[in-house]
Amino acid sequence: MNADLESKVIDTLKEIFDPEIPVNIYELGLIYKVEANDAGKVEITMTLTSPNCPMVDDLLDEIHDKTIAIDGVTDFMLNIVFDPPWDKDMMSEEAKVTLGLL
Repeated sequence: MNADLESKVIDTLKEIFDPEIPVNIYELGLIYKVEANDAGKVEITMTLTSPNCPMVDDLLDEIHDKTIAIDGVTDFMLNIVFDPPWDKDMMSEEAKVTLGLL
């Protein structure tokens, strides 16, 4: 486990916004897990707000491109899962405030 690299990845994910919602994908609760090992391999497990998201390719490309560009990342794997399904309770308090849900 490489906590420093995981932190860099999370900071990068906070710069990526869902194309349809003005909140970053990390605060939105789409990121379920970020793991990095000492060799620089990063694995992200995430979901989408909807399995039929029309902008999914652009979003996944942005995640890939920005993650692989992080200093120290040597390999990258992205796992898309739909279990558990995303719902608004997975959002951070900050995201809920931004969207007027609190």
